Amino acid sequence: MAGTVMPSPIRVEEDEAENIERIRQIKAERGDSLIILAHHYQRLGVHACGDVTGDSYALCKAAANTDKARDIVFCGVRFMVTSAAVLCRDDQIVYHPDRNAGCPMADMANLPQVLTSWKELGEVVDTKAVVPVVYMNSDLDLKAFCGERGGIVCTSSNAGKVFDWCFERGEKIFFFPDEHLGRNTANKYGIKREQIVLWDPKLPFGGLSHEQIRNAKVILWKGYCHVHTRFSVEMIEKARAEHEGIKVIVHPECTEETVAAADYSGSTGFIQDYVINRMKPGDKVAIGTEVNMIHRLAVQHPDKLVIPLVRSLCPNMFKISTGDLRDCLENLDTWEPVKAEPNEKRFARVALDNMLSCAG
Repeated sequence: MAGTVMPSPIRVEEDEAENIERIRQIKAERGDSLIILAHHYQRLGVHACGDVTGDSYALCKAAANTDKARDIVFCGVRFMVTSAAVLCRDDQIVYHPDRNAGCPMADMANLPQVLTSWKELGEVVDTKAVVPVVYMNSDLDLKAFCGERGGIVCTSSNAGKVFDWCFERGEKIFFFPDEHLGRNTANKYGIKREQIVLWDPKLPFGGLSHEQIRNAKVILWKGYCHVHTRFSVEMIEKARAEHEGIKVIVHPECTEETVAAADYSGSTGFIQDYVINRMKPGDKVAIGTEVNMIHRLAVQHPDKLVIPLVRSLCPNMFKISTGDLRDCLENLDTWEPVKAEPNEKRFARVALDNMLSCAG
């Protein structure tokens, strides 16, 4: 029933309260020279320490627009932190509490694969008419690849406007590495199913015929997020059967069948806004996204029923603990900063600036 808070999806750190108190002390000592950015998927304690919290788009904007802070500590996964290092000023320094916090989906597309695929595309169509779009969930060299070719970075909160931006500049979109965000955006955009094709980088020409490539408007890379592909139509049906009147929201990294079955689909920023601003006391919602975020929303809004479709944890987001954040802050002067190679930074900045021009 509404008013019942879901149990914590993970064991809370035994020294979390002590860590948070020390983190707040360090923040007070450093004042405006320090800012902590925390993604929505971070643990409850880490999220509570963030000066700015949000989805990847909001946090990149924060990194680009931070005026006073010299030191930026980013609690998220690698692709977010490297993007912040590109967008901040030259006199600012970006730190990552745990550099082992990567992203399996980002690893599903690498630069050699993308270069080979781009060359193969060029053997079939004029790539000057193809706009490369790389999802934020990707390594910096792929963002640089897109920037160098007049492309753009995409997030789940501005994907529709990115499609507008692309079709103003070209005839086709080459979208990687998440096929589901790409397909769901293309579906919402009204692109015909036969004009949306899936490119498998392990096969010559992506496993597509030349005719399929020529006729396509959106070419999707074969990649996915294991957190979000876990959710299914059956889970949605089960939630509705068990909770009369419940609404269902899923992230657009879910499969198109799951998105079609849900009441709403949107970014983590959209999901949070729905719970905070669109639900009334007693309302119910089942959410298909990372479970730490759902748990936080349930704790913060005990007068509403906020539950996961199923427990789906991102182990990489989970790697950063309050202990890691405390350790980073206590040793900030000797902590290895996150930097970008100059040429890579130059072109990645182009793609990221193009993204920021497409407001979410």
